[in-house]
Amino acid sequence: MSQFKKKIHYAWWVLLGLVVMVGAAKGGIMTTGGLFLTPVTEDLGIGMGSLTLYFSISSIVTMISLPIAGKMIAKYNIRTLLVAAVILEAGSFAMFGFMNSVWGWYLFAIPMAMGSVLVTQLAGPVLINNWFKKNKGLAIGIMVAAGGLIGAFLQPVAGNLIASEGWRNTYIILGVGVMAVVIPIVLITIRMAPQQKGLLPYGMDEVKQNEVSKVQTTNSGVSVAIAKKSSAFYFLLLFFFFDTSIAAFNQHVAPFAMGLGYDIKFAGNAMGAWSVGVVIGALFFGFLSDKVGVKNTAISAMLLGLVPVGILIIVPENPVMFTIATGLYGFVVASLGTLGPLLTTALFGNREFSQIYGLAITGLAVAGIVALPAYGFIFELTGSYSYVLYSIFIMLILNVGALIFAFKGKKKLEKAGYWN
Repeated sequence: MSQFKKKIHYAWWVLLGLVVMVGAAKGGIMTTGGLFLTPVTEDLGIGMGSLTLYFSISSIVTMISLPIAGKMIAKYNIRTLLVAAVILEAGSFAMFGFMNSVWGWYLFAIPMAMGSVLVTQLAGPVLINNWFKKNKGLAIGIMVAAGGLIGAFLQPVAGNLIASEGWRNTYIILGVGVMAVVIPIVLITIRMAPQQKGLLPYGMDEVKQNEVSKVQTTNSGVSVAIAKKSSAFYFLLLFFFFDTSIAAFNQHVAPFAMGLGYDIKFAGNAMGAWSVGVVIGALFFGFLSDKVGVKNTAISAMLLGLVPVGILIIVPENPVMFTIATGLYGFVVASLGTLGPLLTTALFGNREFSQIYGLAITGLAVAGIVALPAYGFIFELTGSYSYVLYSIFIMLILNVGALIFAFKGKKKLEKAGYWN
């Protein structure tokens, strides 16, 4: 038994904590948000565009909070920060259940976003980068898949709860439930770095023995000062913007479905298919990136995304095809969470990863500010999501170009001697 325990590196316990934390926060809070849009707007008489403005407020707060959160992770105890962040995010989500005016969503979107920055965006990539030197892509894939796996269970549950208990009680049940589950897990499993447990990162011993040259370049890369002035950085920023805009449609899948005549239960099941796609896609893209490289994997993901979007444009009234398309769509957008940190490392190295990644993912926040309410207002004006889907189709193609030019920018950095 003792020999078996020695084989389990503590990095995997950290990953388990991240799986629960990120999975519950994304699957239980972030991705279920779209299910509430139609019931809330109908019950309170709020326009879809007006309600979805709270996503923009969240994105603005996220953009402001990212650099601050990055500094806080380096300065303060990670477990204390994450517990506070979970309370802010899940507690604010629960408070939506008590609101009677759209201003309540605008108000509580602020602390919810502040907590979400740490829980769902920064902590996972930073901790995995600290704890894993081997199978990093797989570890990130597992973490991202957790959101889909838990979401695959919670999406139908949330849809049924809204139908049976009402949207108010469902907000409260999900918010309190996430806090009750995640906080103890964070306290038990999460540690900032291997040194706190007297360990080396997972795979470091193996690398030392077999890949000495790779160890010597473990912390190589570009400084944040150089990176943020490069074309590679701006094309990566553009990639994050487009990819997040593409992924943001998940908040509108339920209204899209119900606008076509499907009921709330079908919408919940469709979102469950999306979450299953995220699970499979996250693991697949994490594994594939280790085999064929992150650039080729990301380009393949964008091209594959044309298929589900095309289905939703051509035959959305077919319930089987609708469900298949949402599942495949979820499969494709899993590439954002899995490949984002890996693309950042591939383009700029590990030297100042957390700072560069924190700046690059402001593209996510900007996309949230623009895309989410834009989709809502387009629906209000046209009564259809067709123009939204056409835009997403174009963004998938543009993102292939962004990736190609980002890696051309990397070559310029290498030729200029900025990698060291």
